[in-house]
Amino acid sequence: MKLHKVLKIVAFALAIIGAIFALMIIAGDEKDALSMSGNMLYVAYVVLGLILVMVFLFVIKGLFAGNIKKTLMTVGAFLVIVFISYSISSGTDLDLTPFTDKGLDVTEATSKQVGAGLYTFYVLAFLAIASMAFSGVKKIFNK
Repeated sequence: MKLHKVLKIVAFALAIIGAIFALMIIAGDEKDALSMSGNMLYVAYVVLGLILVMVFLFVIKGLFAGNIKKTLMTVGAFLVIVFISYSISSGTDLDLTPFTDKGLDVTEATSKQVGAGLYTFYVLAFLAIASMAFSGVKKIFNK
């Protein structure tokens, strides 16, 4: 049996288990719903774990099957974007006292990491939109 068929069967089985738990939550009373929602979380954790393992395996498989130089250059470019985003985020542009008053553990380092994540997202979103626009314009002019 091919891997694709196995993955389809596993996905279908997990979907059925999730649907059964969802129906049990809907049909049950509040106490049963609370206990079943914990079971739904366990199913979600299992699905997340399976997805992460499969993604990791397929990435490693694709890394060695394809052009490794191009892949490493892409990963390097991504890491450069993350490093630049981290270096330009300050972490001090937010008043942290409302968070610490509520008992949340928000520090300047946390704020800097969130800022770096936002800057990284903005740059990658811009690059994705620009590449789609470029390919569309190029397709129009090549006709």
